[in-house]
Amino acid sequence: MKNQSVLKYFSFLLVAVLFTACATVQQGEVGVKRTLGKYSDNTYTEGLRFYFPLTSTIVKISTQTENMEVELSIPSKEGLNIRSEVSILYNVRSQEAPEILRNIGKNYERDLILPVFRSSVSDVSSRFFAKDMHTGQRATIEAAIRDQMMTYLDDKGIAVEAVLLKSIVLPRSLAQAIEQKLEAEQDAQRMEFVLQQAQQEAEQKRIEAIGVRDAQKIIAEGLSEEILQFKSIEAFLELAKSPNTKVIISDGDMPMIMDSEDGGTTPATNARNASFQ
Repeated sequence: MKNQSVLKYFSFLLVAVLFTACATVQQGEVGVKRTLGKYSDNTYTEGLRFYFPLTSTIVKISTQTENMEVELSIPSKEGLNIRSEVSILYNVRSQEAPEILRNIGKNYERDLILPVFRSSVSDVSSRFFAKDMHTGQRATIEAAIRDQMMTYLDDKGIAVEAVLLKSIVLPRSLAQAIEQKLEAEQDAQRMEFVLQQAQQEAEQKRIEAIGVRDAQKIIAEGLSEEILQFKSIEAFLELAKSPNTKVIISDGDMPMIMDSEDGGTTPATNARNASFQ
């Protein structure tokens, strides 16, 4: 009876050991076995892994892309402090996981990535003006921070995928100055458009005036004395056919017409001009 109780006790202990002597490594993770405080050089991929719990354990590290968010003040070239929220996208290289655990530990975000980021962002941002962080230079700043971080982290087994400046809070006075400058630039562009439109309209009118002048010049050059006399005769003949009573006086060159009804005189030149029209 006593032997049976001892056997049950050992059976229960064996089952407990078996349940506590396995670890499940998920996708996007690697496992590193630590035996008596020493990390193995081998890594375990996803699956069920067994170990002896009295002397060993399996430490798991994520190899997926991690998003580390940091809020800090960054200096600008003119000496201003700019409030910013930054996202650091990084991942751990699976084959470098044992070295990271040996040399840095599991708190590699706090002990390695964050100090390197703070140093890099201060060094890079101090080379740019505060206004550059709101313009196309923003992507250049992000890339420069990422590249400088990689000079420290590349041989540590950590790959920085991107550094993203999510929000930039400029000092109030600087923000107002930038807004005023942008408004002034927009006003200048608007005025430039108005001036260009006015110049185009003036050019159009000038071209039209040149056309009218050239047309009049051509007509004037084509009107010789012979043509004018011929047109006067034509006008004289047309007026002579009129049923109204008229008195026509002519010196042989320019006929004068007197309307018998109102006694007025009309030069035939007017009729000649009418015939031109």
